[in-house]
Amino acid sequence: FKNKGVQPLLDAVVEYLPSPIDVPAIKGVDAKTDAEIERHADDNEPLSMLAFKIMNDPFVGSLTFARIYSGKLTKGTSLDNTVKGKKERIGRMLQMHANSRADIEEAYAGDIVALAGLKDTTTGDTLCDPLHPVILERMEFPDPVIQIAIEPKTKNDQEKMGLALHRLAAEDPSFRVKTDEESGQTIIAGMGELHLDIIVDRMRREFKVEANVGAPQVAYRETITRTHEQDYTHKKQTGGTGQFARVKIIFEPNTESEEFVFESKIVGGAVPKEYIPGVEKGINSVMGSGPFAGFPMIGVKATLVDGAFHDVDSSVLAFEIASRACFKEAAPRLGVQLLEPIMKVEVVTPEDYVGGVIGDLNGRRGQIQGQEARGVAVVINAMVPLANMFKYVDNLRSMSQGRAQYTMQFDHYEPVPTAVAQEVQKKYA
Repeated sequence: FKNKGVQPLLDAVVEYLPSPIDVPAIKGVDAKTDAEIERHADDNEPLSMLAFKIMNDPFVGSLTFARIYSGKLTKGTSLDNTVKGKKERIGRMLQMHANSRADIEEAYAGDIVALAGLKDTTTGDTLCDPLHPVILERMEFPDPVIQIAIEPKTKNDQEKMGLALHRLAAEDPSFRVKTDEESGQTIIAGMGELHLDIIVDRMRREFKVEANVGAPQVAYRETITRTHEQDYTHKKQTGGTGQFARVKIIFEPNTESEEFVFESKIVGGAVPKEYIPGVEKGINSVMGSGPFAGFPMIGVKATLVDGAFHDVDSSVLAFEIASRACFKEAAPRLGVQLLEPIMKVEVVTPEDYVGGVIGDLNGRRGQIQGQEARGVAVVINAMVPLANMFKYVDNLRSMSQGRAQYTMQFDHYEPVPTAVAQEVQKKYA
């Protein structure tokens, strides 16, 4: 369905939602001191604006949509991108109205403008007055949970596909593109089947690129469940200058976040400080491919506690190699565990089909969180592994005669049951 209810919705936005001057001041932080700053919707305050969308226009090129929170924007102004640490000059400014656009010279607090030709600004960046630097609320973008292989149908499509994917990734921070190192395939990753279906459809419609698409794959993760201290010495002698590095590293689960954390507790110069970045780089390089089935690792903390070096044979590279091998040697003792993305699913269905919907979700390893009435319909909330949600829309339509609908979004990662983990390992390891 297209163009259904759009006008009443926009009328309601104008009538019922608060105007920029009715809402509280937006909070940000000083780009230099990290002190909290408030910016009010006032034309006389220093300029601050947030880029919230990138779009490719066939006539204008790349457009950056930005909301002005304070101050006045004039064509030709130079601004700071405080997130990237870059400068941007405001060239062409446009006021957008549906699919039409009008050039403007000035814009004010509360306005939404489209800026053409910005070089380094992406979604979530702050642009502001260089004399009053501020970083407004950062946008958090979740990691993709599903990926598919994609290849151009013809040689003519190949170059166009690369350009199309680059532009689409610039527009959408939750969409990622990478090349599989082993197969050489192009892999696209996103937040769900529908997300990637739309990407492929846009490639065909907007960029005239025809592509073959593989079966969707779950973006699993790996983590460690045990703590282990590993001592490793890298020694290599080939005639001339050799390589020598010894590291002792404690690997443990990072219970505070999913990030990889590296810490050095070296005292007395056992490892010179110029070599320590090599240790971190080496461990970080193996986090992209875990030992269980080759999926990225999360929630790992590594602490360098001791080591040794040679005056001639040691180097940053030697310590990088040593730390990489140290993790690989420690891995069998770390209790590596496979994690799967768990989706928060909401199904809205007529009451007649509630039993069937709940039974189906349970059969997909889902956990029902609750249900509530919404008008004449029933809303069912559940947590379901993404691996069991492929083609769910087709099943839901058939069991409800097309009357039920659902939404889902990533919620968290959870350990995979042993039997499922073994199947995944056979398939990918």
